[in-house]
Amino acid sequence: MDLNAAQWVLWLALAIGLAYGVIGQLSGFCLNSALREQISGKNGTKLRAFALALLVATIGSQTLDALAVVDLSQSIYQPTRASWLLVLVGGVLFGFGMMRARGCGARALVLLGQGNLRSLVVLLCLGITGYMTFSGVLGPIRTALTDLSAVSVHSATFSTEMGRWSFIAAMTLVIGAFLLRDRKFLQQRMALASGLIIGLLVVAGWLVTGWIGADDFDPIAVVSLTFVAPIGATIQYAMIATGMTLNFGIVVVVGIVLGSFISAKATGRFILTGFERPTDMPRYLLGASCMGIGGALAFGCSIGQGLTGMSTLSIWSMVALSGIIVGGWLGLRLEGLTPTTSEPVQRQAAGSEHPQQT
Repeated sequence: MDLNAAQWVLWLALAIGLAYGVIGQLSGFCLNSALREQISGKNGTKLRAFALALLVATIGSQTLDALAVVDLSQSIYQPTRASWLLVLVGGVLFGFGMMRARGCGARALVLLGQGNLRSLVVLLCLGITGYMTFSGVLGPIRTALTDLSAVSVHSATFSTEMGRWSFIAAMTLVIGAFLLRDRKFLQQRMALASGLIIGLLVVAGWLVTGWIGADDFDPIAVVSLTFVAPIGATIQYAMIATGMTLNFGIVVVVGIVLGSFISAKATGRFILTGFERPTDMPRYLLGASCMGIGGALAFGCSIGQGLTGMSTLSIWSMVALSGIIVGGWLGLRLEGLTPTTSEPVQRQAAGSEHPQQT
């Protein structure tokens, strides 16, 4: 089969999406769950898996950049002019919304694949509000606020190789110490696998779009895993496919749902679920709206900025991830969750035979 670069990108994007859907469904990989575990005083296995994914994604991506295989400076994460205030506020909004909606955009895609219809509501609301903020009715407000608060920097990342690799070395030591602090984590095969595989999928995304997709005559955006804009684009494509072109992000979104569905059916975890109480729906709608708006302001989600953006060592991604963590903590505080009481987590787990069905 003779494929051009753009077609190879789409087929490989499908493979990346399928792989993410399978491992996400089997492991429950999600920053929402990770923060809940950590703050509630549990073992913190999921946060360690997220940290491992971050480390793998960063080392792999920076190696590609250092070898000139991929130019990470061409990504959206390293602009020399941006609003630190909106990036931070957007991150806080996203983190808060993630807790209210019981998962980020990527997790909602995985849950939809295993039959959780609450996630369909979350995805529709997230995608629409995200596009409203990017280029819809809220777009002019976002643009005006950006102009008022934007700052310029000489470089959005480390300007020297010494600085870059010194930071990576320090990051490796810190994350390595965090992982080894719980020796039992090394025995958690699924947690280890999820961290390694998802980190490598971020690297694969850069490789597919930045190297395989490199074409001077038909350039493809250098991107990897991110979900706010792609979810909105997928909804738009479903409505006006004849006026759009398939891209990496849309195909990854579809692949995740399919991969999760295949995995859920194979493991007997597919089950249709909806809202247990009518009063639950406003909370999910609020959470999804905060994620859509916040993700648009922060130029990414817990995966898009927390893993993909961070793998570029962008200062904006560091600000966004900090905001997401703060927002997540605020969301948990609102639920009354403290280190001495984990009632929301216990209630969630007790209500289903499948604890991943959040």
